[in-house]
Amino acid sequence: MATHNELGKKGELLAREWLVRQGYEILHLNWRHRHLEVDVIASKEKTLHFIEVKARSSNEFGRPEESVDRKKIINLMKASEEFQYRNPGWQRIQYDVLSIDLRPTRTDFFLIEDVFI
Repeated sequence: MATHNELGKKGELLAREWLVRQGYEILHLNWRHRHLEVDVIASKEKTLHFIEVKARSSNEFGRPEESVDRKKIINLMKASEEFQYRNPGWQRIQYDVLSIDLRPTRTDFFLIEDVFI
């Protein structure tokens, strides 16, 4: 497996653990509809969260959250529409980005909530 894939899998595992510690209930990991994917679908306090997870081990190419562009958020929204169609009843939804900075001596988490374009 390529190094970036291993980093992504590690980031998703850390994201899941961190989100649970923050009080989120994980509903789905890597939920797919056709070519679209949502890294994490979770609920917290009656809100459905669609979460894009980005992890990096250096800032050589910028912070992890900087790689979430307009196209990625639009795809997240499209996937969420299909999920909501299949799972109706949610009154409140939110799009979030969880940035994970993986360094040899520490791991930092930065949650950007309620992202809109």
